[in-house]
Amino acid sequence: MNTRSLLTGLRFVDSFFPSGGYAYSSGLEAAVQGGLVKTSEDLACFVTEALTTGMGEREAVATGLAHDAIVSGILEIALKADGELEAMKLGRESRIASRQMGRQVVRLAAEQNDRHPLIEDYVAAVEANQAPGHLAVAMGLTLAAAGWSKTDAIAAFLYQAATGSVAAAMKLLPVGQREGQRLLDGWLEVIERVSRQAAQQRTLRSWSPVQDIYAMRHSRLESRLFRS
Repeated sequence: MNTRSLLTGLRFVDSFFPSGGYAYSSGLEAAVQGGLVKTSEDLACFVTEALTTGMGEREAVATGLAHDAIVSGILEIALKADGELEAMKLGRESRIASRQMGRQVVRLAAEQNDRHPLIEDYVAAVEANQAPGHLAVAMGLTLAAAGWSKTDAIAAFLYQAATGSVAAAMKLLPVGQREGQRLLDGWLEVIERVSRQAAQQRTLRSWSPVQDIYAMRHSRLESRLFRS
């Protein structure tokens, strides 16, 4: 990867990017209020499960398929993955969050100086409500167009999800910045391994009942800091 490709892609995974991710906890807030996640160790288990049997088997694979769409020039690959994600994300709040963040990413990606026709076609499909525009697909398309490898694009998506969990946890739990960095360091090996595996898969699947249940419970909380 050359420096320009690296910098172009980093814009979209940086916390400064206006995707609105700071407003979502992906069910973590409900898990904290429900007593499942009380400590940083609990958080480590919660996120590790999401990175492996949850989004690691679902969103990570969709990110890779979207990357394949750019490489092959076949948008239908990304559209199919987008539709499958829509069907597999059980919680309404989770679906909405993923769509909103994904649309922010792909709309700005379509406005870059080096425009990619496949991304413009995808944006047109999203705007016409022919595709939901999930974040994983948007990231896969965007990072592939920037010149990132498939494995690196998947790893970037998973790392962004992990940092989002830490950012949310710092508002919900007695977890500071140093502890957050320790947690992220512990997830690096998991992200690397899952990214390599997901890059070889073409079928989305998922088994994360705990995360899914708490994500669905979030809307019923009496008080909330986050939108999901």
